[in-house]
Amino acid sequence: MNPTDIPIFAMLKSRLGYLGQRERVISENVANADTPGYTPRDLRTFTFNVALGADGVRPAVTPVQTQGAHMMGKASQRIAPERRPQKQRDTVTTLDGNSVSLEDQMLKMADAKMNYDAAIGFYQKSLGLLRMAAQKPR
Repeated sequence: MNPTDIPIFAMLKSRLGYLGQRERVISENVANADTPGYTPRDLRTFTFNVALGADGVRPAVTPVQTQGAHMMGKASQRIAPERRPQKQRDTVTTLDGNSVSLEDQMLKMADAKMNYDAAIGFYQKSLGLLRMAAQKPR
């Protein structure tokens, strides 16, 4: 059994992939801080609903009517992964049209690093719980 078959690990893998891609986009923004006319880009915020349908394996969550007295839920549409960088202007635009603010990019990088560290910590805790459950009782 592959650990990514477990939904929590699949979601953490997706989250770590998102954060790695976000760091790459921010690094590109920093590299182009002196390029005339360059507009910084960033990814859309990672949300739980996107993560449910982002791996391409599981279908989106759909409600099921188990009794006649229950309201019939509306089936949600499958949410495609939105990992394409989008242009977002920072707080300052220079005369040459470059709108990269290194301070804003560093804040975004620190945010991505904190989220990455939190996801790694949660991954390690989950692996520890899995190991504990697999051990023989003493």
